Formats: sequence, structure tokens, C-alpha cells
Amino acid sequence: MVSYILNKIGYGVLTLFGVVTVIFFLFNILPGDPARMMLDQREDLEQFQNIRKKYGFDQPIGTQYLYYLNDLSPISIHSKNKENYTFLDAEKYSYKEIVTLSSNTLVLKLPYLRKSFQKNDKNVADVISETLPNTAILAVSAITVAILVGIFFGILSAIFKDTFFDRIISIISTLGMSVPSFFSAILFAWLFGFVLHRYTNLNMTGSLYEVDDFGEKIYIQWKNLILPTVVLGIRPLAVVIQLMRNSLLEVLTQDYIRTAKSKGLSTYKIIKTHALKNALNPVVTAVSGWFASMLAGAVFVEYIFNWNGLGREIVNALNTLDLPVIMGSVLTIAAMFILINIFVDIIYGILDPKIRVK
Repeated sequence: MVSYILNKIGYGVLTLFGVVTVIFFLFNILPGDPARMMLDQREDLEQFQNIRKKYGFDQPIGTQYLYYLNDLSPISIHSKNKENYTFLDAEKYSYKEIVTLSSNTLVLKLPYLRKSFQKNDKNVADVISETLPNTAILAVSAITVAILVGIFFGILSAIFKDTFFDRIISIISTLGMSVPSFFSAILFAWLFGFVLHRYTNLNMTGSLYEVDDFGEKIYIQWKNLILPTVVLGIRPLAVVIQLMRNSLLEVLTQDYIRTAKSKGLSTYKIIKTHALKNALNPVVTAVSGWFASMLAGAVFVEYIFNWNGLGREIVNALNTLDLPVIMGSVLTIAAMFILINIFVDIIYGILDPKIRVK
């Protein structure tokens, strides 16, 4: 198991390297100069050159790429020359020196995601740490609703196969899979946050943390979580229902299920003790993929509901060409994809000993 996990981590590092390479060169060949955008209308030649030197824009694209890899790497080489971009500045890096050479220092440090171009030199790591928890709360809430409700209705749909109830569930789940999330978000915000506001008391937009009218106190507004959670959970809910139904129907045709029935066990006992665990494998596969994609795919939902999450931050960064925030967010999401996949492989081994890795 340990060697398998290490092997997966190795592949994950290679994947992250590919992601870093693609997004770096992709955003650096796009039109527009971040240095000019940072200066706006107050630009003069000296300020422009200082900005380019500060962020390494005056270097060839290949050198900038190596600088970026050096910033991300936990083991990196830094210059002792203050004029050099790689100078070991304590305000930029959290590090511990390993070896000191004549003009360079080898250090062990936390990955440095650089500073935002548009947020007064705020560290990208701070931007992500402020928004990612809100996205995680939204994603966990949505996938929890999808799992609990989806498994429940999937089991009922399998038990009452080919009945009117089964057909209704099938139609609803198909509709849920086919409707885009951004359209559902607009529809739910308008219907439940505006038209039916007097009955639901829900807001059209809002984040988890709100500020009072005097701007002094921050409080949690849990009701703002309801509509984004429902909208984000509709599509995975529909997928879980279909997968749970089909998987359970297949399991119920197995010989050991017929043996259990011949012994007089009730349907509830058979499903709970024998069938449910074996029917969950495809559901786990779908849930893991959907949960990881929710962390990245909540962009439109967060933007429409004005939810202060990583998705909305990415949209704002794209509008202002804030490259460090975009690249840092993409890398964070890619790393979470990899970690979730490793976790799911471990869950597989628990659910099905036949595929347990050694």
C-alpha cells in the first residue's frame, strides 16, 4: 500500500509539472502586459521598468519559467545578490537553509505562489486561503446532499423497478443531468430568492460571511448556503441516483443474493447487509470525480450567487489578468484532484477486497 501511494504521488508530481508548464506558457503568450495593467494611467518609464524588474518580466520567457519552477519547488536555489530576482527575501519565502555556497543558498521552503498583481502585492497563498475554505464548504455540502439523497432514491428506484415511481425518478434525474449549472443558478436565484422570497426568506446572492450595516461585525449567514448547495448538487445527485439504481439492480441478480432470499431474509436486510456495500463502487467513482470537479467547476455558481469562493476569485483574476492568482488557483485545484484520486483508491480497497492494493 505504501509503495502504491508513493507511486501515485510520483505520477501526481509529474502531472503538476505538466500543469505548471502549460498554464505558464499559455498565459504568457496571451496579449496584454501585466506591468502596464498594474500601473494604469499613472505610468511613466521609470515605474514601468521597476515593475518589470521586480516581477522578472524583463527576463527572457525561458528564464521566467525557471524562476517560477524555483519558486514552486520545496527545495530551491537562491542568490545572495539583492538585485537578483531569486534573492532569498524573508518577506517572500518561509524557508530553512540547507547548504550555503559562495553566491547561492540551497533552502527547504514552502512553495511560493508569488504575489497578486491587483491586490496591493497580497500573497496568492493568502488569497487562496481566504477563498478556498468557502468553496470547500459549498462543495462538501453539495456532494453530501447528492450522496444521501441520491443513494436513498436510487435504492427506492431499484426496489420499485419499472413502476410509476421509478419512471418519475428517472425523468427527474435525466432532467437534472441535462440542465447546465449556470442556468439552474439563475433560475433558482430568481425563483426562490426573488419571486418566493416572502415565503423562503432566501437571498438571491450572498456569501457565507456577511458584514452588518455598520461594517463592524462579521457574522455567518447559513441561509446563503442553501441555494448554491442545491444548484451545485443537482447534477451529481442525478448521476448518483442512476448509478445507484443500475448498480443495485445488477447486484440483486447475483447468486449470493438469491441464496439470502431463499433463507427468508427481508429485502431491507438483504440490501443493508449484502447488496449495498457491493453496489457502492461505481457511486464512489462518480462522487470522487464530481467532488473534485466541484472545487473547480463552482465558478459560475459562485459568480452568480456572489459567493466569496475560489471560483469567483478566478473569474475576477481572469478579468484583470492577475496571472499569479490564476496559476496558483489552477495548481491548487490540480493538487486536490490528485489527492482525492489517491484517497478514492484507498476507499476502493476498503469496499472491495478483491481490488485491494498490496
